[in-house]
Amino acid sequence: MPSSGPPLLTRMLSVNQTRTMVILRPTRRLRSLLPTTDVAPGGSDTALGDWYVNRLVVDRQPLLLLVSSTSLLPMLAPARDVRGLPDRLAALVRSRLKRCGIDDRVIDAETEAMALVAVGPTADRSVLGIMVDFAKAIPHYPRPGPWDDATLHTVEEWLAKTPCHAGRSFDRVIFPERKAPELLRAKWLDNTPLRSTSDQ
Repeated sequence: MPSSGPPLLTRMLSVNQTRTMVILRPTRRLRSLLPTTDVAPGGSDTALGDWYVNRLVVDRQPLLLLVSSTSLLPMLAPARDVRGLPDRLAALVRSRLKRCGIDDRVIDAETEAMALVAVGPTADRSVLGIMVDFAKAIPHYPRPGPWDDATLHTVEEWLAKTPCHAGRSFDRVIFPERKAPELLRAKWLDNTPLRSTSDQ
């Protein structure tokens, strides 16, 4: 079926021309390191929405847990240079989507839409609740070794398979590994199929 929207290249050019924005929303414990900036109404311009971030310590290892507000896709990173996180956010998202097997053109479009990073307060309690659930689950992952990058990536994939909002009706339950490609496809590639982490 032909795409009903403008070509991807046109949409990417439009992204660059309008200086689109993504909002990074730190939890209370990170606010002193990530002071809020002016945030325009309407939220992020990306398919994956705002990125919520919290700091947690697992086995004496400080980590950052980031969660997409729309897909609930989790991302883990060592808690280094927290103040510089806004400058690194697009690169972290690019790497995460590559690990999900997302089409390179879609990754380019999504990260181009993160041209500006604003820091705002948390705005969705349901996302915060999912972050709490993820944080409680992480220490129980049966890891064979230290909390290095390979382990963090494996735990990300494990969390992404979690049914989120499981108390809702089945059609409202979110599986992050499926929801992220779905949202990216809808915004950037219309009806072109993308792979999810479970297809690999």
